[in-house]
Amino acid sequence: MSELRTMPTISALVFLALIYLIGYWAYRGSKGKAFKEDWLVSSREIGGFALAMMLTATYLSASSFVGGPGAAYKFGLGWVLLAAVQIPVTLVSLSVLGKKFAIVARKVNAITVVDILKARYQSDIVTIIGSVSIVLFFIASMMAQFIGGATIFQTITGLPYTYGLTLFAIAILVYIILGGMRGVALVDTIFGVIMTLGSIGLIGGSIIKAGGVTPIISHLRSIDPGLVTPYGPNMSTLNPLWVASFWVLVCFATVGLPHVSVQGLVYRDSKALHRGIVIGTIVMGWLVISLHLAGVFARYFLPEIPRSDLAIPLLTLKIFPGWLAGIILMSILAAALGTIDSQLVITTGAIVKDLYATYLRPNLEERALRKLTYLVTTVLVAIVAFSTLHPPDLLIWLNLFGLGGLEATFLWPYVFGLYWKRANKYGAMASMGTGTLTYIALYYKYGSNFYNLHPIVPALLIGAVVFVIVALATPAPPKEIIEKF
Repeated sequence: MSELRTMPTISALVFLALIYLIGYWAYRGSKGKAFKEDWLVSSREIGGFALAMMLTATYLSASSFVGGPGAAYKFGLGWVLLAAVQIPVTLVSLSVLGKKFAIVARKVNAITVVDILKARYQSDIVTIIGSVSIVLFFIASMMAQFIGGATIFQTITGLPYTYGLTLFAIAILVYIILGGMRGVALVDTIFGVIMTLGSIGLIGGSIIKAGGVTPIISHLRSIDPGLVTPYGPNMSTLNPLWVASFWVLVCFATVGLPHVSVQGLVYRDSKALHRGIVIGTIVMGWLVISLHLAGVFARYFLPEIPRSDLAIPLLTLKIFPGWLAGIILMSILAAALGTIDSQLVITTGAIVKDLYATYLRPNLEERALRKLTYLVTTVLVAIVAFSTLHPPDLLIWLNLFGLGGLEATFLWPYVFGLYWKRANKYGAMASMGTGTLTYIALYYKYGSNFYNLHPIVPALLIGAVVFVIVALATPAPPKEIIEKF
């Protein structure tokens, strides 16, 4: 066991050194550029391949490598079918928002996703609701990434969970402070490649070790025939109506996720966008299917584990030698870092740029802005790390709660704001308020199952209806805003 833990630990240290090197490289590349624009949107210089990998690494989080496969370990092949709807996320998000976001952002000089709402609706209330929602729901989502990253470090080194949490926090803090969104783009490009190679090794190694897929399926059927059906254990866990509503949560409504929509602010040109859509959809499809299948396959090798979220880390250590296990596990760590970096940059931007610099210190000098950005980033990391000292089982629910809250807040203001001329600030305010509060209330009372629906469905329906009714009952937006958008 000591050799097994020693070799993965060496891999982890090499991986951390690579992260710090990339952060420093991004820092050097940002010299001579305006801090605010470069730190938040990488001066809009991201190419097609980097855009694809950035979106993939951002969306496929620790939940996709740890939480999702952990749920697949527990619920079987039905969860793989449920997760497959995430495949077109890149296509949907970049097609609906990507090009129009970029055009509008350049017109109004937007460098945050809240800037788009502020320019479209000309409302301080919309700006504040959007910024506060980003902070609150991203903290919940970042907690899931921290738990996933700390769990990987714990598995790799054999050290206590708190040590892994500390290492993960330091890693993310160093390269985000150094590189901002430029560092995110560089790291996520490399992480996307690492994640793809790691998933190939994981699914291939599992099949080879088991002697094929047939023994795995036979074993699952012997435990519970429901594990090899779309319905889950006892043929009843995954209700079709709930699964359909889950597809809304993890596919269609992802258009409203700020860390997905921000990709529309950073790419270089239309060619980069189109290339990003094609590459991103292919890579996303492979990763979603392979990772969740690996979670199901883990049930064959690991009949009992302390927490479902440990399925992939423990499977990796089970089927690979120490040095190779360390490399594979780095792909999982890359997933956690690849999501939290964008979330952290956006959250810091919401606090520093969209709230503080807009309403409290409009004439904040760049040097002071830089210091405040670093301070807020550090405080956010500390808050999230402290909040995850005692992790729950199945972190996927924590991550999905945060995603649902962001979708309830932002989906309709984005979509209606870009595609409906009659959308106004009154409709946006009403939709953001009612949609978000409905989601929180239903989730608090019913969890993820509201009469066989995920709470995101009634929250979005109410938000859309309220938006339309209020917008039609109040004055239309100014003509110059319509022309600009």
